[in-house]
Order: sequence, then structure tokens, then C-alpha cells
Amino acid sequence: MDGVIIDSNPIHRQVWALYNRRFGIDTDEDMQQRMYGRRNDEIVRDFSGEHLTQDEVRAHGAAKERLFRATIAPQINEALVPGVREFLERHSDRRMGLATNAEPANVEFLLETAQLRRYFQAVVDGHQVRNPKPHPEIYLRAADLLGSAPDDCVVFEDSVAGIQAARAAGMRVVGLRTTLAELPPVDLAIDHFNSPELEPWLAGR
Repeated sequence: MDGVIIDSNPIHRQVWALYNRRFGIDTDEDMQQRMYGRRNDEIVRDFSGEHLTQDEVRAHGAAKERLFRATIAPQINEALVPGVREFLERHSDRRMGLATNAEPANVEFLLETAQLRRYFQAVVDGHQVRNPKPHPEIYLRAADLLGSAPDDCVVFEDSVAGIQAARAAGMRVVGLRTTLAELPPVDLAIDHFNSPELEPWLAGR
């Protein structure tokens, strides 16, 4: 979702820095890079320390995401990755799923606010699996809900953890350079959904 459907990682970076500052934490670039593609509980423990209780981890994560949603709400349609809405409409006859480490409230917020829910026959968030990305569980669960074999699936990913998860699930991967200029090996790398090489590549699958 983040970095694939919506180019939200710049806002996540901004909000994490602002939120951490409340607790005297300086969010450096190395911390920001570690945030990409990970589930919130892992990020909170990384940024705030292993001493936190599970309830404290959840509270910090929820507070940060409320701030994120308030920040991105006025610009959500402008923040969609170029061409994604048209791509989803063009392929609406195919079974599509959303598999994301994002918080359930963020998933609900994006799908409802951007009016994208109708395109996805399966939605799996990071709290519906025991093991978040880079473990393949989330993609295997999405494929199962779609009734598709893993090797019939194409995953769109922008993060290292997500690409690793898709590869481990035995799926082909289209990498989006929305978040990282350099990606691990993928089957196709594109800048956005208007990239001219995307549709010919998909037609050959």
C-alpha cells in the first residue's frame, strides 16, 4: 500500500520525526530507512526501545498513525502513485488483493477516502498474520483468499522487505522506484503505473 498505491512514505518520514521529537528522540536517516516496509510494532520497538510493554507499543503506534492520517487527509488523492487509479480500473476484471504491513486503520482510511475498495477482492493487513514482511505469510494468505497459486501472482512492491516476502512466496515482482532509487532484483522495475513498459510486460505473463 504505502509506496505502491500511495506515495505516503515522505509523510510517514515527516510524521515519525515529529512524533519521536515529543519524546526527545532524534529520527536520523538510518532510522527512517529502517522504517520502510515494516510493521508498526517493529518500528516502535526499534525507535523507542525494547523496554516498552505491548500495550505501550500499540498506543504509540496508534497515536503516530492518527497524526499521519490527519496530515495526509487533505492531499490523499494527489498523493496516489501516478496512474494507479487508471491501472486498477483497466485491470478490474482480474482478481486483485492488497497485502500490506500497514495498520488496519490506515488501510481502511485509504480505501474509503480514495474510493479504491471495490478493486480488491482480498485485503490482508499486518495484523492478520503472525509474521510480517519480509516473511512470505502475508502474500501467501492473500493468494489463498484470491484462489490463486503463488506462481500465478504478480506483486507490486517498493520496499526491500516486501520484495523479499514476495520472492519467498514464489511470486513475480514488479518493483516501484517510489521510495528507493535502487531495488533488489525484480522481474520489472518501473517509476509508476504510467511507465510504458508495464502493460507490455504484463501482457506477456
